Amino acid sequence: MSGKSRLPPLQALAVFEAAARHLNFTAASLELGSSQPAVSQRINALENQLGTPLFERRHRGVVLTETGEQLYQIVRASLQGISRQIEKIQSKIQRDVLRIDTDMGFAGYWLLPRLDPLQRLIPNVDVQISTSPNEFSLRDSSAHLAISFGDGQVPGCRSHKLFPERVVPVCSPQFFLAHGRPESAESLLRLPLLNLPDPRPSRWLNWTEWFRRQRLDPGEGVTSLTFNAYTLVIQAAIKGQGVALGWRPLVDQFLSSGELVTCGPECRTERGYYLIQPIPESDSPLNLKVKEWLLREALSFYPREENTPTAVNFV
Repeated sequence: MSGKSRLPPLQALAVFEAAARHLNFTAASLELGSSQPAVSQRINALENQLGTPLFERRHRGVVLTETGEQLYQIVRASLQGISRQIEKIQSKIQRDVLRIDTDMGFAGYWLLPRLDPLQRLIPNVDVQISTSPNEFSLRDSSAHLAISFGDGQVPGCRSHKLFPERVVPVCSPQFFLAHGRPESAESLLRLPLLNLPDPRPSRWLNWTEWFRRQRLDPGEGVTSLTFNAYTLVIQAAIKGQGVALGWRPLVDQFLSSGELVTCGPECRTERGYYLIQPIPESDSPLNLKVKEWLLREALSFYPREENTPTAVNFV
């Protein structure tokens, strides 16, 4: 350092900046978590090192000298620049976040069992799952990706069909045996049916539509129980409370485990679960990686003779 002027300690300059900004040593000490005498000592030491006063001490406070004002402008700008650069560095090392919006049934019965492989795929990303019974709305969502039930037509988004709507009546094995092995559509008319609330216009297959597809009229005499969440409908079916409409692949795990059995014909519609990507988000490497994983996972649901998921663009 020979031949070069020695800079004051950064801590001394930070104390000076606070004191000059407040024009009050006591206020500066409170901001810095120090004491008024300690701030005064730091300022005195800095003035001694520079060989010139930086403040004029007055009865009701201090004011900057001309030299003090010049130094304050330089130090303040420098500390602000350091602060901004530190924020940039910290933002680069913060973990990425992936938010997925979907409904409770899909989240609980399909996505949750696959969270471990998803997190292994993106180990340094915080995955946030948000659920809502409503249709996906780009205006009301901050999601990077959404998995939404419907026709896939969402303005401002790109859609990829994951699963068609395939629905089959299900009940517990005990209920199945206790009610004379109900295997025909007509035999279900005399049994308690488990429902979701029926929105208008209808967004998914309901019991009325299912019976009509079997060329039956359910009429007014059907016994039913209605729940406001699909997870409750399925739990009621597992507990033997009645027959539920089982959306595949959501109920596949319960069919495989034997907790539920099918008890009627399957229906399929043109609706289904779609992977929705807001177009500004679509090209991020993280989104593309997760999208490809979701599509691969969806392929296992399709029999070999069926068409695989395809992309549909909507602007």
